[in-house]
Amino acid sequence: MSESIFTAGILKDHVAFVTGGGTGITGGVARALAEAGASVALVSRNLDHLQPAADAINESGGKAIAVVADVRQPEAVEAAVATTVEQLGKIDIVINGAAGNFLCNAEQLSPNGFGTVVDIDLKGTFNVSRAAFAQLKEHRGQILNISATLHYLGTPMQLHVSAAKAGVDSMVIGVSREVAKEGIRVNAITPGVIDTDIQPPGRIERVLPMLPMGRPGQANEVAEAILFLLSDAASYINGANLRVSGAR
Repeated sequence: MSESIFTAGILKDHVAFVTGGGTGITGGVARALAEAGASVALVSRNLDHLQPAADAINESGGKAIAVVADVRQPEAVEAAVATTVEQLGKIDIVINGAAGNFLCNAEQLSPNGFGTVVDIDLKGTFNVSRAAFAQLKEHRGQILNISATLHYLGTPMQLHVSAAKAGVDSMVIGVSREVAKEGIRVNAITPGVIDTDIQPPGRIERVLPMLPMGRPGQANEVAEAILFLLSDAASYINGANLRVSGAR
């Protein structure tokens, strides 16, 4: 990650609960939060992804724990929240980054396939937010959802994800109005095409001609936009969705 433009330690004494594992965009976000001074709980179904990411943060001088949980299971999420509070003391930032995806046209998409993505992306975002509400109310915390541009573009073979992410965007607006009186802010970030370690081989090259800025985004550019939304500089931004898509 490139050197941050933010003052060192802007998230000192904060604790972030980050779903989605230690790879891709969420992996970059978790590292950025740790570099900004936050303690981080990395949450995903697969410890093989989580532990190396948590170890890397700890070896770099940050503080991170790996917590295994499936966001589709409310009881597992509640247990993960409890584990995080027990080990790190509190939760005042939630990053909903867990997501599922595969390519399939609508005609061939099975009900189970559609439902699985909705369960992870949309219901998982609800499950995590709901489980963390008590902590967020106590510490006047924040929820940051990672969305997508797919439903803005009518992206072929992505009906299931588009539907789920449209629901996530709607949730940002509704939940932010409900919890604002509790001092909780709820926002979203919408990345465009981001060059990460989980991009399928050759995808960046294929979509490059469609990118208005002539290049994909980088994980640190998403992370820095998130740091802005989490910082005091964004203290009156609530219910917003910030697109980091290079005008796509």
